[in-house]
Amino acid sequence: MAPTAPPTGPAVPARATAARAPAGRPSPAPAAPAARAGVFALGIDSGGSGLRIALGPVDPRGRPAGTPLTWQSPRPVRTGARGIDAADLLGQVLPAIERLVREAGAVRVSAGCVGAAGMATLGDDLRAQLPGALADAVGLERLALAADGVTAYAGALGQRPGAVVAAGTGLIALGTGPADGPRASWRRVDGWGHLLGDCGSGAWIGRAGLEAALRAHDGRAGGSAALLARLTAVFGPPAELPGLLYPRPDRPAVLASFAPEVGRCATACPVAADILREAADHIARAAQAAHPDTAADRSTDDARAPRNLPVAGADDRTHRTADAAGEARPVPAERPVALTGGLFRMGAVLLDPVRAQLARRLPGVPVVEAAGDPLAGALGVASALAADALRLPVDDALLQVL
Repeated sequence: MAPTAPPTGPAVPARATAARAPAGRPSPAPAAPAARAGVFALGIDSGGSGLRIALGPVDPRGRPAGTPLTWQSPRPVRTGARGIDAADLLGQVLPAIERLVREAGAVRVSAGCVGAAGMATLGDDLRAQLPGALADAVGLERLALAADGVTAYAGALGQRPGAVVAAGTGLIALGTGPADGPRASWRRVDGWGHLLGDCGSGAWIGRAGLEAALRAHDGRAGGSAALLARLTAVFGPPAELPGLLYPRPDRPAVLASFAPEVGRCATACPVAADILREAADHIARAAQAAHPDTAADRSTDDARAPRNLPVAGADDRTHRTADAAGEARPVPAERPVALTGGLFRMGAVLLDPVRAQLARRLPGVPVVEAAGDPLAGALGVASALAADALRLPVDDALLQVL
């Protein structure tokens, strides 16, 4: 999720359109007529920045075929006493889905996937209401309910084993091994929220930057005059910041909104640069703990932590890890790490130290660009489900098939 505050105005749904490629890139090839006439899949992404839907055909191998039709609304789904409000979600998405189905030619929607922030702990209402409502509305036969970290993983790596760090306002890392291997289960790292974790996230960076600014305001050691100037420019007098921040229900997003200011100051301000280096270390630690080839070696302190050591003469497809006892073992390099989420749009000022820390903690493991976003991941999971080709781990918390 990008580090922005939720919108304050009413939702204004975007016109349903075929997704377009970014400027400078060729448009995706249209789906073959046979695919258009066959099975379609539905992906829904629900987060703090709103709702998005994609509807597209499925190829025989269980992958999205061609360019999906899309719809979006900037209004997030409400969260109430029963968790994520299913009635609010359905009230927004059902008319949009019906419109997309009409535009696609009254196609058969075989499977769907709903990815939502908080699904694991706040998804009971969705689990109770969505399968029946979507079956009645569009004849949906199978439905997957996924945590937003899972759809971020699927968007970034598809169904390949590896690890994904999704960082925006918050931060979560997920990893899984090969589907037929002993580590074919999800390894979740962090995602504990801005009070207990999300270390290295936009909210974490923003809070660290504001703390450094207030140290400068107080005349304490470790402060940053540059960050104090940015605090004043963005929020006003420093003494008024607590009154502005503490009553806000969207405090994590407000904190995260200051992260880009830390990034802008980092080239000339050592304190800001140190904040980003520490954030990079947290991000790399999360990836290391989630990666399927190092997760088994987790420990509680650096003295006992696994040491990932490059091996002289190893080719580019393997590296070795060494645990505290010194036992080395090969690790396939085709299990990559992917970085996804709005935080990484800060660019080289954050990505360079992140890549340096990943090279130190996971030597030989490639760091790859995310292939797609969480909406693409939701559509990918739905497409695989439609063709009985879903290989990602299914459980009752992170990815449930109903």
